[in-house]
Amino acid sequence: MSVLVYIENVQGKFKKSTFEVISFAAAIAQKQNLPLVALSIGDVSDEELGKAGKYGVTKVLKAVGDSLKEMNVQPYASVIAQAAKAENAKVIVLSASFSGKGIAPRVAIKLDAGLADNVIDLPVMDGPFIVKKGAFSGKAFAFVEISSDVKVISMIPNSYKVVESPGSAAITIFETQIEAKDLTVTVKETKRSTDKVSLPDAELVVSAGRGMKGPENWGMIEELANTLGAATACSKPVSDAGWRPHSEHVGQTGIAISPNLYIAIGISGAIQHLAGVSSSKVIVVVNKDPEAPFFKAADYGIVGDAFEIVPRLVEAAKAFKSSQNG
Repeated sequence: MSVLVYIENVQGKFKKSTFEVISFAAAIAQKQNLPLVALSIGDVSDEELGKAGKYGVTKVLKAVGDSLKEMNVQPYASVIAQAAKAENAKVIVLSASFSGKGIAPRVAIKLDAGLADNVIDLPVMDGPFIVKKGAFSGKAFAFVEISSDVKVISMIPNSYKVVESPGSAAITIFETQIEAKDLTVTVKETKRSTDKVSLPDAELVVSAGRGMKGPENWGMIEELANTLGAATACSKPVSDAGWRPHSEHVGQTGIAISPNLYIAIGISGAIQHLAGVSSSKVIVVVNKDPEAPFFKAADYGIVGDAFEIVPRLVEAAKAFKSSQNG
């Protein structure tokens, strides 16, 4: 028996979220006294794959093929299910990333397994297998028991720390069997915004709303984000108005995020917006309205004009970076 973790790559490289999910899976494997096996799909160098051994993986399965070059949930789910059966894995762990959200339920169906998505903490395993997960768009937590023999878990990015466990992993080619029914949808090309930090993976996010008055004022938001090494985001009214692309819309009907720091500037904090960002570890709100609902959810709040506050935040961030580099 084993624990299997699917390690997602972006253009052949692993992100921090990959090592988070490996660390999470390694802790489960250690508690169950089982080996941790990782599965990589697509073209990834052995040097990159070898990094998994530094976080508790003992064996890496490398699945490659023409039909696996671009991420496609159906064939990827089939490969993961095949690997789980080959390794007799009782627990399969994935990241609850954009692709992971589509892959995990398909893997569960193929393995006749119980599924817990959006998990935020290690399972309780000394008795019933119970996981803690986000519920109701992040407004609550649920404790779910998985009673099936095989269990599938997807973990929310930024919800578990990266833990090094020095070692090495053997890398072996995993022979797959992709059937025609897995390829009814074909991904021809994937385009990525390579110059920006991905919102779902971002540890720091600077977001703004209608308080910025117009798209022409977004330069200060981007400057603050660039200074902090953060991703940029926006509220729904801003994306609806065409000020910012819909890919930056965070909230209940947009992207749900869980960064370590979320800075909301000129956003009132409607319940739909809060639903998508409430999993943030620290929330900082800047708003000139002291009665803005967002202040009730904030860890830190600044009542003031964004056009005065943001430039001062940029100055402070640049001064801090200079002192650290000097």
